[in-house]
Amino acid sequence: MNEADALDLVQFAIWTVLTASGPAVGVAMLVGVGIALIQALTQIQEITLTFVPKIVAILLVSALTGPFIGAQISSFTNVIFERIETGF
Repeated sequence: MNEADALDLVQFAIWTVLTASGPAVGVAMLVGVGIALIQALTQIQEITLTFVPKIVAILLVSALTGPFIGAQISSFTNVIFERIETGF
């Protein structure tokens, strides 16, 4: 394995992590901004108010996008195993 192969694998691994975690992170950010806006408008500064909606939203999105996340990780695994099989 040369430097180009290693760089290609690292790039694919980073891309897999970003695409697999993207939906959950995106929803967490949207819910966080929404809750922060509500807290700013109503002046309710309860710290636990931000955690429960975020956790529920992340769990729902993870349940709905589970097949997509699994497909991304499976694709990465298949590429790694194919490269191991062919000797890179």
